Amino acid sequence: MELQLRSDRTADGIVTLWLEQPHRSVVVLDQWLLDQLHLFFDLLDREPEPAGFVLRSGNPRVFVAGADLAEIDALDDTALHAYLTEGAEAFARISSLSCPSVACLNRTALGGGLEIAMHCDGLVAAIVPGDKPWRIGLPEAGLGLCPGWGGTQMLPARMDPAEAIRMVATGGTWTADAAPSGLFDAIVSTEDALQEAAITYIKGNPDVGSKPTPRCIDANNVEAVRSGLESVKLDLPNTPSAHAVREAVEIGIAEGWAAAIAAERRLLVGLRHTPQARERLEAFFAKK
Repeated sequence: MELQLRSDRTADGIVTLWLEQPHRSVVVLDQWLLDQLHLFFDLLDREPEPAGFVLRSGNPRVFVAGADLAEIDALDDTALHAYLTEGAEAFARISSLSCPSVACLNRTALGGGLEIAMHCDGLVAAIVPGDKPWRIGLPEAGLGLCPGWGGTQMLPARMDPAEAIRMVATGGTWTADAAPSGLFDAIVSTEDALQEAAITYIKGNPDVGSKPTPRCIDANNVEAVRSGLESVKLDLPNTPSAHAVREAVEIGIAEGWAAAIAAERRLLVGLRHTPQARERLEAFFAKK
């Protein structure tokens, strides 16, 4: 396969990668894009270590709209588990970089789109005055599903844990201008300012890249996450998807990142067979 994603490297070693799909009107996470990500990092591994990494979207309408649900739904359980594992491995190549990494959010970042962004150390968002607000969040529970690439672990580490758990368990999203405190590391008022803001973050945080996982439930925040879960768990919906989110968070608290994302995959594969998920997915596909 030939690499079709654009990238560049500045003289001081900052690498930028643009996510785009010439055959689609918006960027979604599908097998083609996962293969492209692996190919990009295979090539990057042959080059000098970057001083920083910037993840951008080449699409003016979205950052990443989410995963390709039709492609996912066509897979059997074994193939879906393998697909989710491959995606996790691709995203881990971002979080395992030894340099600082930043995602530049120009527009909508939902589901897997937010999950790949949160594998970067920093999130920089463009919120342009007068523009229609774009949405950000993990809406999977609204389709009877749960996140499959670490969302239950990363969102509570970037904002108030109780609110994060509640929103993931209900499938809620925010408009970017109403996003919770802490979710974005920097906000700019024009899309043209995103790259400069990303570089500023990289140069101001030279040590954030030196860790084995993305920002997630860990020893630094586990008590806050535990307390947040206790404060909201009785108010969560009595649905299979909300139960799955709670279980994944509990596993993250008790066992850490690797066990939790493995649990997410297992739970997601099972959830798609529930009557609630089937009904909502079929309604979603009918609108397409």
